[in-house]
Amino acid sequence: MNSHTSTEYDELMARAHKLVVQMGEHVRRQVDDAVESLASGSPELISRILRHEAVVNQLERSIDELAGQIIARRQPTAGDLRFVLAVVGTTTDLERIGDEAKKIALQARSIFANGRPAQPRTVEVRRMAAIVQDMLSSAIAALETLEPRAAVALARRDEESDLVFQGVLRQLISFMIEDPRTITACLDFLFVAKSLERIGDHARNVSEHIVYASTGKDVRHTTLQEIEQELRAT
Repeated sequence: MNSHTSTEYDELMARAHKLVVQMGEHVRRQVDDAVESLASGSPELISRILRHEAVVNQLERSIDELAGQIIARRQPTAGDLRFVLAVVGTTTDLERIGDEAKKIALQARSIFANGRPAQPRTVEVRRMAAIVQDMLSSAIAALETLEPRAAVALARRDEESDLVFQGVLRQLISFMIEDPRTITACLDFLFVAKSLERIGDHARNVSEHIVYASTGKDVRHTTLQEIEQELRAT
């Protein structure tokens, strides 16, 4: 971010940055807890995830209000305006990640209400969960430093996550065909895998917002190769 002659302006921009990073950390903890709830089924853990949602939603409202104040009172231009717009876009993606974490927690509650899940079902989504958790941690770290080149690694991991999701889908379909009694359990884990896949997409989106804020390049809806090309040109 740029320095300004107005200390108040600097403070507003720094506060927006601090709040969006704070929101990211809350969402990251939500996702980590949601993945853990799949293994433990802990009611306390699931309740904590649901409580986090209120905090995340309040942060989204606070950031949006602050961004509105900056635009109305300071009329930012160039890099400052890009940063504010990127912050608003990032909060939307972070809030949606929180929603997916909530869905996973509710799915875990349903899974354990029907009895402890068979271990193979858990193993099928474990690799995907690890990839997505790593993606989100990397996105939050990049958000804190505003490092645009993290987008390349995140785009690559997102492609890996998509491939793993397709593998999970094929495995679960195979289980359901072989033993129709597993259909309910397999569908539960299919919904979990889909939520994880969406979390990965939103983590990638966060990195793309960072690229826009830092370089002015809009790399949304582009391929990994196009992102690499854009960043080499900066």
